[in-house]
Amino acid sequence: MSQTLIQGAYVATLDSNDREISDGWVAINGKRIVGIGQSTVPDEFAGFDRIDGTGSLLTPGFVNTHHHLYQWATRGIATESTLFEWLVTLYPIWGHLDAEVTFGAAQGALASLLLSGCTYTTDHHYVFPAEGGDCLAAEIHAAQRLGIRFHPTRGSMDLGQSQGGLPPDNVVEDRDQILIATQDAIRRFHDPADDAMVKIAVAPCSPFSVTGELMKEAAQLARRENVRLHTHLAETIDEEDFCREKFGCSPTDYVESLGWLGPDVWMAHAIHLDDSAISRFGKTGTGVAHCPSSNARLGAGIARVQDLVRAGAPVGLGVDGAASNENGELLTEVRSAALWARLKDGATAMSARQSLALATRGGARVLGRDKELGTIEVGKLADLVLWKLDDIGHIDIVDPIAALVLGPKAEVKALLVNGEVRVRNGLITSISHDEIAQQAVHASKRLLTTAKKAG
Repeated sequence: MSQTLIQGAYVATLDSNDREISDGWVAINGKRIVGIGQSTVPDEFAGFDRIDGTGSLLTPGFVNTHHHLYQWATRGIATESTLFEWLVTLYPIWGHLDAEVTFGAAQGALASLLLSGCTYTTDHHYVFPAEGGDCLAAEIHAAQRLGIRFHPTRGSMDLGQSQGGLPPDNVVEDRDQILIATQDAIRRFHDPADDAMVKIAVAPCSPFSVTGELMKEAAQLARRENVRLHTHLAETIDEEDFCREKFGCSPTDYVESLGWLGPDVWMAHAIHLDDSAISRFGKTGTGVAHCPSSNARLGAGIARVQDLVRAGAPVGLGVDGAASNENGELLTEVRSAALWARLKDGATAMSARQSLALATRGGARVLGRDKELGTIEVGKLADLVLWKLDDIGHIDIVDPIAALVLGPKAEVKALLVNGEVRVRNGLITSISHDEIAQQAVHASKRLLTTAKKAG
């Protein structure tokens, strides 16, 4: 069992008191934090392996609440398109996805997350071509190789173009097949333990690619199996128009009628919510994955994040698909969340500390893991990030939180998951960066070449 002492850092605990400690130390025994303090380290921790935190900021690990890892293989396509235009361009390519491509793409995307301070990520994988093999197992394998805590979802689509949906028919599945595969994924991979490295959620894709019957049955399945529910909601005005034309109501009204509001549910984007919808999110404890960079890239809008927080809704940050956010780094989203909120509502709309809280304890709450993750407290799991802030880009920014959130990208000096070092001095410890890059390039070339030959 490893024993680690991080010493001499500025510690932002993000606990309920927002305690910050200069010249702080944190002691880790195995998976858990066993001590926190300032300056002098007690003798009981004197023999622990030391990580020098001088000139650095220590934060909880970031939590990414929405992603599409497979899209790492299709970055840089349809870069001036709206969401629906972008999807129409990319669905024919994604129809050729398989497990080998998924593994290489997922590994590249997960590496980018680790290097930007993310210790725990979800993934919304919803494209399962008939001849594609076990794509979900492939991305779980990639996460295990890198050592990141992982919460993938078994996504799905059953509403193809012939039935009035957006995706082409060749990328949708039969509803019974989806439910069987989803239950199988839960039973194969989901770990209900508090310190689990892999959990599974149920995630039909969106109101314009999924039937109401699937939404209802997926919710029933998830609640029988005691796992969480996830989908896209209210991302664009086009979606609002689609729901009103097809269902005669708003997207929030529609999913509520299907049993899709509650403390076990989180929605991606949730940009176009009116006051009534925000109130219902708060009262039901329905979570939101705020994806500022992707929303901006697609011209979708700016979510009412502070209104959601004030209403009591859990809110975290998400990178979203690597093909609608070519950057793929969660630290970028922390900065963007603060800036976009201020652009919308003024300079006091969101502080650097509030944005950092979304990335840590907010994300942990969205995924139902706030008892174990999201803050630096004795007894919690040791998912931590030590940020180097004594370089030329940061050293004279007087507030270390502002330096991290508003300054240039900071290097990860050390990143720990379950007390194990997964990034050291900007390098992933388990696999070489060259290997990750080569496999990601192979995945992209293979997918794009196959799609081109087919069509």
